[in-house]
Amino acid sequence: MTTSITIIGAGLGGLTLARVLHVHGITATIYEAEASAAARTQGGQLDIHQDDGQFALEAAGLTDEFRAIIHAGAEAQRVFDRDGRLLLDVADDGLATRPEVLRGELRQILLDSLPADTIRWGHKVTGVRPLGDGRHELTFADGSTVISDLLVGADGAWSRIRPLLSDATPEYIGTTFIETYLYDADQRHPAIAAMVGDGAMYAATPGKGITAHRESGGTLHTYVQLNRSAAWIADIDFTDAAAATARIAAEFDGWAPELTALITEGESAPVPRMIRTLPDGHHWDRTRGVTLIGDAAHLMPPSGDGANLAMLDGAELALAIAAHPGDIEAALTAYEASLFPRSAAFYADAHEILDLCLGDRAPYGLVDLFNGVPQPELEPSARS
Repeated sequence: MTTSITIIGAGLGGLTLARVLHVHGITATIYEAEASAAARTQGGQLDIHQDDGQFALEAAGLTDEFRAIIHAGAEAQRVFDRDGRLLLDVADDGLATRPEVLRGELRQILLDSLPADTIRWGHKVTGVRPLGDGRHELTFADGSTVISDLLVGADGAWSRIRPLLSDATPEYIGTTFIETYLYDADQRHPAIAAMVGDGAMYAATPGKGITAHRESGGTLHTYVQLNRSAAWIADIDFTDAAAATARIAAEFDGWAPELTALITEGESAPVPRMIRTLPDGHHWDRTRGVTLIGDAAHLMPPSGDGANLAMLDGAELALAIAAHPGDIEAALTAYEASLFPRSAAFYADAHEILDLCLGDRAPYGLVDLFNGVPQPELEPSARS
């Protein structure tokens, strides 16, 4: 009997899962709420780590394709204080241990690697019903249904599959990233482009910061970081781009103008990204016929690991399924046995990195991190 494997979500994790299964001759179907692969932009640049993201791409047989889209020089790092004083300047050494690629280009590689009928676009899950024996019936917004033998939630922070396993929901951690862009920066904004350099630039004080990444084509992608309440963020009318920009920029009065120009000269409307997390060490009891990968399983503060972990989850689940032919429960048990302790460790890392970026030691804690200085253990209260 052929096992029906149903993946909800066509993000990097779900696509990696489907691709590695395909490499091993196992068929899966992805159901995605968005109408097409081009329904929205796919975010900015990702650094792909050796032990997780690159491992997953190797398991997917896509290392050469990945190497072809690396943004050379983008591993460079600079750290400034609020006055624009350079505290750290690390050049890209060319070793590409954590090479940078655009999320959209990486996703396209995965999309192109799958059989054309793998993804069902425009299928938004509206209901899930257990049928017993690990089987589930899914209902979609168009009224159609499908029955799965193995159901995988790869559908992100607000997963519709997670409630089958856990009552945990994402909670706001008190930090919001506001996203904006500068385009053709070397010609149109040369002073800002020179300050950012070839890779990533960080400037911070406790509770606030400005991070910018150079992307291909001279694009500067900026994240303005603020520790503020949900009510404070809600009070900003982000439909009025000029007023929202002015409100955000006012939080950086007194900062070096070449830093605040990343906000005030932004050429796209500012977009708030409220940072939410699932409980530290989120896990669930083994539930027959269903599991989670990526943010659906372990949403945590941004630390450069989210996409890498989603791809690793997808690859490891696929490898476990391939290693246990005909025994889905053994595969899920093996997968989750490694997933839970790994996730718990990365939750701790994510809190530590956020503290280094915006905590009491900012920006000097971040300088120490990039210089390889051992970091003090966070108090348990700082991880709650």
